[in-house]
Amino acid sequence: MRILLLGGTWFLGKAVAVAALERGWEVTTFTRGKSGPAPLGARAEHGDRTVPEDLSRLARSGEWDAVIDTSASALAPRDVLAGASRLEPVAGRYVYVSTVNAYRGWPNEPLSESSELLDGPPDADINYGQLTVHWDGPDWYYGRQKAGAERAALAAFGEERTSILRPGVILGPQEYVGRLPWWLRRAQKGGTILAPGSRVQPIQPVDVRDVAEFALDQVTAARGDAFNVTAPLGHATMEDFLEACLRVTGVQGQLVWTPDDLLLEFEVAQWTELPLWRTNKGAWAVDSKKAHDAGLRSRPIADTVAATWEWLESGGMPVEHPRWAEHGIDPATEDEILQALARRSVS
Repeated sequence: MRILLLGGTWFLGKAVAVAALERGWEVTTFTRGKSGPAPLGARAEHGDRTVPEDLSRLARSGEWDAVIDTSASALAPRDVLAGASRLEPVAGRYVYVSTVNAYRGWPNEPLSESSELLDGPPDADINYGQLTVHWDGPDWYYGRQKAGAERAALAAFGEERTSILRPGVILGPQEYVGRLPWWLRRAQKGGTILAPGSRVQPIQPVDVRDVAEFALDQVTAARGDAFNVTAPLGHATMEDFLEACLRVTGVQGQLVWTPDDLLLEFEVAQWTELPLWRTNKGAWAVDSKKAHDAGLRSRPIADTVAATWEWLESGGMPVEHPRWAEHGIDPATEDEILQALARRSVS
């Protein structure tokens, strides 16, 4: 099989490239050349997806069984549409990696593939969906952009030749967001560790390597389709996750489970200050049975944690990204909350 990766040099894109090469497939990566080299064995093409001349040059450079698009998170739908349309004559299929944010109900309600998508036209520019000055509703900007990009891929390749993947949280080696690395470094410090919410809270992170393999499986699928790509419901709990972090670091830290209401009282930023903690009912209620029935594998959370720790300890560094700095609670704030919990416990 011959695949063109839009991306291919960091995190999910790199995992897809490596997995494809391990299958013996021919891999071409298309990047701006700013996030490191393509994996050994891949053919690297450089250019900007928003520049028509670069897209035309790419289209002239080969023919592929499929395009796998892992690098459109910051692109407007109309840029995805322009690129997909230019590549359609030279590619058999299009696999577009979207997000659960494309659903109107995220993260407040349980989701399945039949849930309503946000509005977002395939030719929308980067400003579509931005909040107005007096808007006091949910911020659906990112979701609208991604929903529009999904429609762009479908407009160019059609339903039969387009697969849409909607991951939730992706963790694993080379993670650039900083969620799992922050928890690993916090576990490494040991001591008394603020563990957010309930120890039995189900969570559904999916390993980057499992997403990569499933994306490749769509290249040879009988027809296109849309899939939620998460670990299955009941796969792991927050306690499973944090205990795995302590175990791989080899530190005897003490997890102190802190109720949601106290964290909210201290205005802890959900999803970032204590990564993966979120009180919205739908945050960890994404039905991905359809993907698992189609072959998605979800390895144990402990395997994901261990592989990420091995990468960090071997000197692994993620691609620089502003989201990294958003994650993690200030030690002084953590201590203040733990003291408040202790006072509550004796009152």
